[in-house]
Amino acid sequence: MEKGKIILVEDEEEILFMLAEFLRENGYDVDTFLDSRLALSALKENGYQILITDLSMPKLDGLQLINFIQKEYLDTLGIVMTGYGSLETAIAAMRFGAFDYILKPFRFDEILNTVNSAMNYYRLLKHESIPKGLTSKANLLRRYSESKIIRENTILRSFLKDKYRFDNIIGISFGMQKVFELIEKVADTNATVLITGESGAGKELVAKAIHFNSSRKDNPFVVVNCGAIPENLLESELFGYERGAFTGAVNSRLGRFEIANGGSIFLDEIGDMSTNLQVKILRVLQEKTFERLGGNRTIKVDVRVIAATNRRLEDLVREGKFREDLYYRLSVVPIHIPPLRERKQDIPLLLNYFLERSNNINNTNIEGFSESALEALINYDYPGNVRELQNIVERIVVLKKSGIVDLEDLPEKFLKIGEGVFHMDLEKGYDTLVTEFEKTVISKALQQTKGVKSKAAQILNMNRTTLIEKMKRLKME
Repeated sequence: MEKGKIILVEDEEEILFMLAEFLRENGYDVDTFLDSRLALSALKENGYQILITDLSMPKLDGLQLINFIQKEYLDTLGIVMTGYGSLETAIAAMRFGAFDYILKPFRFDEILNTVNSAMNYYRLLKHESIPKGLTSKANLLRRYSESKIIRENTILRSFLKDKYRFDNIIGISFGMQKVFELIEKVADTNATVLITGESGAGKELVAKAIHFNSSRKDNPFVVVNCGAIPENLLESELFGYERGAFTGAVNSRLGRFEIANGGSIFLDEIGDMSTNLQVKILRVLQEKTFERLGGNRTIKVDVRVIAATNRRLEDLVREGKFREDLYYRLSVVPIHIPPLRERKQDIPLLLNYFLERSNNINNTNIEGFSESALEALINYDYPGNVRELQNIVERIVVLKKSGIVDLEDLPEKFLKIGEGVFHMDLEKGYDTLVTEFEKTVISKALQQTKGVKSKAAQILNMNRTTLIEKMKRLKME
């Protein structure tokens, strides 16, 4: 049985044909290319599951091929080959979206393990069944995490001396790779950055990554949520006040800009700021000076401003609710974080990351997710984005404590019928499949009737007592 289709690109003919023959012997269909430009044309047409490419090639290098499959939204997973002397380039390729890398001189068993892992992960993303004898999806996620996150971070710490510190920002999608690329480019500059994206997408994490990868990292990183502080208090929070400035001001107080001197200030939800206060923020950006509330002494500060919003500032500018000059001063470097529904290939990674962290925090032992649970989690649109996903995992871990997370362990909104969530993995056997399906049907009926069993029984066209007996048998009460 053919395991999958691979495109192999290597400009050394002997290595190319030796590796291709080995992969064919192990069940893969392999197309070989000495010329990377011809490989690029083939990628557009032939529907490969895996690209294996050397990094250093004339005309078109491996990074450019990896970049192509990301930009064109191809389903192909990329694996890069490189020597020990080019480890930093291999890590860059993974940041750019490569699944994994292979070091030369390589061992054939290591190559086969990496390729099998990539093919299994491909099937997981496409909701295909995994061939018997390879691995479970739970083990696959754990194994993938080790190669993509733990392994990468370990090598980065030892080889690149913590150059990259994006430990809490996870993603292999093209959108997130662009975010990583912009962070690296802008971090060690003084440019003002405007981060946009929906609530819960991770704007503050990006702001922290920018600060802690800059020369300001040893100085304060100060966060101000402009939408959470009442307008009449926000000015004093930002700029401080002098004694006697208002009733109750018995002592002078430093503002957040003074506290952040030498470091960075993160102005979250800046689109909610009043136009009056926008003028003062503009002055700080232009002149690096301000006065405390009730004071007349000019204070000079050296602060990098990073702003964020979940609103379209361009629309607010047109409506006269946000100053155009301030908008252009804030958006010197714009960084947009895509919502989670647009980067579903990141969901398995995030699930595993949050699962491991929650297990450690709560001293629990959740081993992973069943196929039906995993598919439901991947198919959901997450209006609350990464924050919602994190909260869901934490809730599951606290309530379940150990074992494999199944569909009925998820919140009710995940219990959908007829939308591809119930996955019939025939290897589970007839009894297990029937049990899972019954649980799913009953859970959906109860969800629609807000837990009223008599109404749920009517929907399912059965007696209430029959429904209750089934729920007892299925241990659903």
